[in-house]
Amino acid sequence: MVRTFIVIGALSAAAAIGLGAFGAHALRATLAPRMLEIYHTAVFYHLTHSLGLFAAAFVCSLKPHSRLARAAGLTMLAGLLLFSGSLYLLAISSLTALGAVTPLGGTALIVAWLMLALAASGK
Repeated sequence: MVRTFIVIGALSAAAAIGLGAFGAHALRATLAPRMLEIYHTAVFYHLTHSLGLFAAAFVCSLKPHSRLARAAGLTMLAGLLLFSGSLYLLAISSLTALGAVTPLGGTALIVAWLMLALAASGK
């Protein structure tokens, strides 16, 4: 899982940078200020949790047999997709129903960090 989390984290970070540039240049003129703010939040959490996947890879390298460390990385990936993905879609589509998915992603991100802390502490 170490290599997997590193590869996914790196590809995800590259996507976050690309999406951030797209938002700053192509969407600035088309999105309402509130939707652009939502889009920027998606980019920030996307990039932050791409780096979090590197943290998951690191803990997996320290604890190669830890199911909790692997689960933390997978939960972080799911949270990243749900949280940032729903915000990206909300910003560009204005489908407010997508806002219901965002807290699930946020909760997954919080749980992932707590799981990672537990896995790293050896408990």
